[in-house]
Amino acid sequence: MNKRLAVPHWAWIIAAVTFVAMLGAAGFRSVPSVMMDPLHNEFGWSHATIGAAMSVNMTLFGLTSPFAAALMDKLGIRPVMSGALLLISGGTALSVFMTHSWQLVLLWGVCVGMGTGSMSMALVATVANRWFVGRRGLITGILTAANATGQLIFLPVVAAITTSHGWRVASLVVAAASLAVVPLVLLFMRNHPHDRGIRAFGATDEDPGPPPSTRTGSSARAAVDALLVGLRTPVFWLLAGSFAICGATTNGLIGTHFIPAAHDHGMPVTTAASMLAVVGVFDVAGTILSGWFTDRVDPRMLLVVYYLGRGASLLVLPSLLTDSAKPSMWVFILFYGLDWVATVPPTVALCRIFFGDRSPIVFGWVFASHQIGAAIAAAGAGYLRDANGNYDMAFWIASALCVFAAGMCVSIRIPARSAPEPVPVG
Repeated sequence: MNKRLAVPHWAWIIAAVTFVAMLGAAGFRSVPSVMMDPLHNEFGWSHATIGAAMSVNMTLFGLTSPFAAALMDKLGIRPVMSGALLLISGGTALSVFMTHSWQLVLLWGVCVGMGTGSMSMALVATVANRWFVGRRGLITGILTAANATGQLIFLPVVAAITTSHGWRVASLVVAAASLAVVPLVLLFMRNHPHDRGIRAFGATDEDPGPPPSTRTGSSARAAVDALLVGLRTPVFWLLAGSFAICGATTNGLIGTHFIPAAHDHGMPVTTAASMLAVVGVFDVAGTILSGWFTDRVDPRMLLVVYYLGRGASLLVLPSLLTDSAKPSMWVFILFYGLDWVATVPPTVALCRIFFGDRSPIVFGWVFASHQIGAAIAAAGAGYLRDANGNYDMAFWIASALCVFAAGMCVSIRIPARSAPEPVPVG
């Protein structure tokens, strides 16, 4: 008897396209740490100057997120993703012509910052909330892994191309990777399950998932309204504060400065880049596993464990840095990979618990705080490096902040009901 070939739910196709698109867009985020020394050597720009440009990038990466989420709610996911990929590709490609530091700020900071911000964690929350009822935590973990892992997996490729052919060729390769994803988005991405005449994956009569948006007003106003909702809720401040520390200790500090810090101790750039790539490999497992746990374990307790473990690893990092990859450093890389963005699935879950259907935009603002923290760390660590000649103080400060973040997460009080109504505006 013939058996019909099982056809996957369209939500998994949406998830696959989103994964690939975020992976391609994240390629640019591997560029700054690899190119910091080449730019310094060619143009004489200080670590603080280049770190400041990265701060602009990270700030806009975060601040664009809630507005992009509101725009997706009004226009749909596909046009926002396509436009973001084109902006990333264009900004990166044009950077090969820059000769002054303000051009670095404009292209790497503003253009690419806004482009990547439109395809950040708010996109993850939107896709997971709109297309999935079952497996939301898991799919959040998978898509988060794409965003964080893409930038780390690209590192050895970008480092090798930069070493062999220069940073301009490496920039063009990253631009081409982002551009190549656009046709995939245009062909397969859909804005809502109703566009296919279906319901979200795992939807039931009790929980059918969010209906198609009927928003007609300003997307900027929707984003601001969501911020006002958050500002009136204590849990928002706790989530935003702890997530700012998450950004400071990942993208801002390790993502931007690990390679220069290792190079200060005599480690070759390609070796340090390869170690960060391994962080990306383990990040896939760690973030997906975190998503699986988020469907089953109190998300607050997960965050406490993640932040305390990260703080301990940062405390000992200065003593681990040498001119080669010692076994102790590989232990750090393994742990940091598993913990890199494991914080995202439980943070998204807490936003959904407290803010309901408004949660993707509210989480966009929480993620904005993540990037503000990253921006402060990117600039601050560069300043400490210039002032002290090493990154030790930056690592120790980050360690203390992680303990503070764990304390904020412990302070969150989940209401007795499992799915509270969102806080009203006004």
